Amino acid sequence: MKPRYIVIAIVMVVLIAAGYAFRPDRLFVDRAVNESLPASFVTGTQALATGTFHTVLHPTQGTASIYRSADGTRILRLTDFKTTNGPDVHIYVVAAENPGNNASVKNAEFVDLGVMKGNVGDQNYALGSDIDLSRYRSVVVWCKRFSFNFGYAPLTASEISQN
Repeated sequence: MKPRYIVIAIVMVVLIAAGYAFRPDRLFVDRAVNESLPASFVTGTQALATGTFHTVLHPTQGTASIYRSADGTRILRLTDFKTTNGPDVHIYVVAAENPGNNASVKNAEFVDLGVMKGNVGDQNYALGSDIDLSRYRSVVVWCKRFSFNFGYAPLTASEISQN
């Protein structure tokens, strides 16, 4: 009887560890966020680039836009955004035009803007002044824990920023 209890205990530990690592509950629970455009960006805001999300591993939709305020501060804004929730999902800007697979993200330079605030809704991420937008041409929703690309938005410079 003792070996049976040992096996049951080991199976339980493995299941708990797998549940923590994979967080399957997050696949079914949305984390909504609804941030407005910061006040400093409402007046004198210039859209530098915009792109629409494309699905890679999980359905991902919405728009990614980079804005510059009158004082030169820049943000990445995701609007009408929706993707699958997951463990350790981050927002990257990537030095690749169409990072439509995992390898293209892994092989490109990227800047991690932080943990995804929510998998549904409008949200803002600060962009450092050292990020060269002529190099970092895409936004990627990236699961760090499993190295998976949920979706990406290739950025196109707006007419305003080209003048």
